[in-house]
Amino acid sequence: MDTNWPTENWHSIGDISDIPLRGARCVRTPQGKIAVFRTAENEIFAIEDHCPHKGGPLSQGIVHGTAVTCPLHNWVISLETGKALGADDGAVRTIPVRNDGGALFIALESLMIAAE
Repeated sequence: MDTNWPTENWHSIGDISDIPLRGARCVRTPQGKIAVFRTAENEIFAIEDHCPHKGGPLSQGIVHGTAVTCPLHNWVISLETGKALGADDGAVRTIPVRNDGGALFIALESLMIAAE
């Protein structure tokens, strides 16, 4: 692990190869379900796994660029900011995530996490 990163809040969630290009996987945490996305450019983002519109599972949406389209009502959510794009209004919480040579980590206040 890169020793330049603080370690007290970073928790391992697997490897980048666990997530397909333009896909997602979920991590359950005490703070709720987190969707971890991998873009076509191998960027990694983590956000709450519920659309601000009607709670749709964003992890099951279509990833395009640095956004995901909710599978329920086609709201587009920025993976960078968590904000709804276009005319829609709302946001989800973004979660700090890092890629350390393919090993993925998210910053959480609790150690209790489990990958799905």
